[in-house]
Amino acid sequence: MPIDQHDDARLEGVSIRSLPKVSLHDHLDGGVRPDTVIELAEEAGIALPTGDADELAEWFSAVRPDRSLVEYLQRFELTTGVMQTRDQLTRVAREFVEDLVDDGVVYAEVRWAPEQHLRGGLTLEEAVEAVQEGIEQGEDDAAEAGHDIRVGQLITAMRQNDRSLEIAKLAVAFREAGAVGFDIAGPEDGFLPSRHREAFEYLAGEFFPVTVHAGEAAGLESIRSALVDGRALRLGHGVRIAEDLDVVSRKGEQVLVEFGDLARWVRDREIPLELSPTSNVHTGAFAAWGSELEDHPFDLLYQLGFAVTVNVDNRTMSRTSLTRELALLAETFEYDLDDLESFQLNAAGGAFLPVEEREELIDLISEGFDR
Repeated sequence: MPIDQHDDARLEGVSIRSLPKVSLHDHLDGGVRPDTVIELAEEAGIALPTGDADELAEWFSAVRPDRSLVEYLQRFELTTGVMQTRDQLTRVAREFVEDLVDDGVVYAEVRWAPEQHLRGGLTLEEAVEAVQEGIEQGEDDAAEAGHDIRVGQLITAMRQNDRSLEIAKLAVAFREAGAVGFDIAGPEDGFLPSRHREAFEYLAGEFFPVTVHAGEAAGLESIRSALVDGRALRLGHGVRIAEDLDVVSRKGEQVLVEFGDLARWVRDREIPLELSPTSNVHTGAFAAWGSELEDHPFDLLYQLGFAVTVNVDNRTMSRTSLTRELALLAETFEYDLDDLESFQLNAAGGAFLPVEEREELIDLISEGFDR
């Protein structure tokens, strides 16, 4: 995938790529390399809009002003199409970890929906095993090259389907074999988390961590349902929590804001927001505020003390990296290294890891930024 100027960006003389990073919201089927798509599609007899990797990268990331989340998700039909066999899943997962390493990521949670990868005859369990094999290969290769990285799976159910309880049980079954949490994804508007209450109750009974896509294509009702019905410990995107904030006045850099009950709960409980700036631009997730990155309520949420984290969502569809996202934010909102470190510490604190391991991750990030 072509690298833009932000991928080599420096801040205060430091390469952003070299900084230790945590990635919490990263879709496996949204991060398949275009050249891999081309090779696997040819083997599988799948038609492509182009056979050129650069042109395919452009096609995946093509943006229109009126592009919606639904249209954005249509691009996944092609990537999931080349992830239907064990070898395909293992390869994509291994390369995914390689790309994380290249991005300076030291801990990541990769989310994907096994139910979308069964057309080649795999069972749900075989699909999860195939992805885990690829993850472990990537981790081992990284270790041999002197880079420590840990990657966990977020087993995801599609919210428009009726398999969430089955997928929840699948996730719990693999909690000692790679799975660190559960998610629901897909078209958000019209499919509240309450639709999957039985699955979430099961997961709560098993003390299994949950993050929920909410506050991206739908608003406050979606976020409320994620917290109340989904028992979510994090919010996937959650950008529209800003709808529950009323900016009363502005005096220079001073902003007086009145909190709604939902926003105050999310802020005061330090519930991490898995914000994905470029993706949020592409899907119009903050259309009420504008259409450019400078209009994103990211900085408002950060300044008000929300536990904001920075994520890519879909590397291929948004043609981005975590390095690029941080560089864009620093450029847009004049952030310094301390700000970027805060985003990583928020992510480390929200990781679905035991507290001892979260503390180790926090120390690793602090040491990396100090250097």
